Amino acid sequence: MSRPLSPTVAACPVPSTPTATVLLAHGGGGRLTHKLVDELFLPAFANPLLTPLHDGAVLDLGSARLAFSTDSFVVKPLFFPGGDIGSLAVYGTVNDLAMCGARPLALSAGYILEEGLGLETLTRVVASMAAAARRAGVAIVTGDTKVVDRGKGDQIFINTAGVGLIPPQVEIAPRRATVGDVILLSGDIARHGVTILSQREGLAFETTLESDAAPLADLVATLVATEPSALHVLRDPTRGGVATALCEIAAAAQVGVQIDERAVVVRDPVRGACEMLGLDPLYVANEGKLLAVVARDAADRLLEAMRKHPDGAEAARIGEIVAEHRGKVVMNSQIGARRVVEMMSGEQLPRIC
Repeated sequence: MSRPLSPTVAACPVPSTPTATVLLAHGGGGRLTHKLVDELFLPAFANPLLTPLHDGAVLDLGSARLAFSTDSFVVKPLFFPGGDIGSLAVYGTVNDLAMCGARPLALSAGYILEEGLGLETLTRVVASMAAAARRAGVAIVTGDTKVVDRGKGDQIFINTAGVGLIPPQVEIAPRRATVGDVILLSGDIARHGVTILSQREGLAFETTLESDAAPLADLVATLVATEPSALHVLRDPTRGGVATALCEIAAAAQVGVQIDERAVVVRDPVRGACEMLGLDPLYVANEGKLLAVVARDAADRLLEAMRKHPDGAEAARIGEIVAEHRGKVVMNSQIGARRVVEMMSGEQLPRIC
């Protein structure tokens, strides 16, 4: 089903010396993003709720636990096959809440609009957000609008924040990855990033590429209903792709991660595009897939539950948590070789979400 993943990652290089300015790579989800968080934001805002660096903060409110998350969307182009900035803004925050094990309840929507933006474009985006919210089962309950001078923005940027309720018995966090756990992936990878790139650069392929953008809360609810205590970590591999998400898990839990290249599904058109462009699919963004690190004795049941759900029909067991090479990710290739999978350096594709 798949050929060896290219070891080459086309990306803007990370500077070898400190930089005094913000680079595109600071927003790419890779090393410079983590450096910015670790050296600037964490020391400034340090508190116990922020320290875990989960996909959202988990707030204990008496007998209830809430997940709270926020995200900003600057994707270019605004509209692409399979989605647009409006649906992406809803799904992105819904999925971050779901990665905490939460059932999303409500969202806010903040718009930064550039003077001169066509009202027809704004109407399309708002209608798409409303449809996406209905699909995801959440309400957009508050918001804000600001307008900047012509030429001082790029049509429209959107921020969404959301809250969700975490069921009892659910304890999901990156640090909970445990030696012996199994890693599940809900489907094929790299479609979103390759779709955005093809639209941005005007590339044509024999098969139409579509983003995988989708809400994942219902799939997570299925997993929670199946084996809540067996779910240790959930991550949606957006910026930086599967590789960076796994590196984050390995670092947070100080465990080794081992994956099998043959188990990672990359559709042929996506693989062909990546090979042509010199991209490694492992590092390309996804917007409708999740990684689940689960207890070994429940892995088969959880995998079966995922495959019965429309958003997990192609789910696969791609690896495990090991005691060796703690803090690192190692991949077994199809040809029998092993290579270390590093966190993404630089920026493969800016403004992907």
